Amino acid sequence: MDEHTDRKKLRGFMTALVTPFRRGEVDWPVLESLIDRQIQARTDWLVPCGTTGETPTLSSIERTKIIETTIERARGRCAVMAGSGANSTSATIQLTKEIAHIGADAALLVTPYYNRPTQEGLFRHFAAIAESVEIPLVLYNVPARTGCDLQNDTIVRLRAQFPNIAGVKDASGGINRVTELVTRCDVAILCGDDALTWPMIACGAVGVVSVIGNLAPELMRSMVRAALEGDSQSALQLHKKVYDFATGIGGHAPNPVGIKTAMAVAGLMAEEFRLPLCPLTGAPRQEIAELVRRHEFAVESNNE
Repeated sequence: MDEHTDRKKLRGFMTALVTPFRRGEVDWPVLESLIDRQIQARTDWLVPCGTTGETPTLSSIERTKIIETTIERARGRCAVMAGSGANSTSATIQLTKEIAHIGADAALLVTPYYNRPTQEGLFRHFAAIAESVEIPLVLYNVPARTGCDLQNDTIVRLRAQFPNIAGVKDASGGINRVTELVTRCDVAILCGDDALTWPMIACGAVGVVSVIGNLAPELMRSMVRAALEGDSQSALQLHKKVYDFATGIGGHAPNPVGIKTAMAVAGLMAEEFRLPLCPLTGAPRQEIAELVRRHEFAVESNNE
């Protein structure tokens, strides 16, 4: 396998990029600086326009431009998996075709939210998308946010019929589910919860789509590499730090409020969200600021 192909393998440390805002608009210079920072840290994949990117609040023009900017800025130095999922199959197909055309290396497809489809509905949804494009597809199961749980039986069925359904980002919190799935098919399993990265890799996952990697890419990359290489002693020590920070920022508000607050404290971006998300105040914000200081994540400000 040549270097270019290996770089696009669904494996390793992947960052679910935040979307920086300033005065209500996407802060394009800061977005570019955040992408550069990830590439400098040798992140394996960038993942724009997922949950962490506040995608439901983005216009279709903004969403496309964010993905284009990520691809252009990466310039092949790391792979790009762009979020193109929606709760409409036709809309998902249209956007997935678009991101394939502009050069995304893979698509991240969240399960349809709010509709609450059956497992047969999920199968037909993902089958229709797989038939419409050739790029690798990663199914994203996050039932706590979507109200929809993609079962292993459905994943196995999809993987058997559609080779371009290459991976699953699992944010269900179920370690047993990962263990079962790796015994049933060869789909690449990516952890969708920073705090569970090490145990999920131990059970057969091959990487993580990380939230805290936005702030601490070197930490996450080191832990993932140690876990994948079987260096359990190093992985455990790094896992303790990851777990403390991930659970600390995740307990105060829905993602990405915690990580964007931490990044603002660290000087990387403005502390700005789009409604219905809003900034933290009082003790919750103070606790996140203390976490940033305790873990020595403060950096030189790029947000003047």
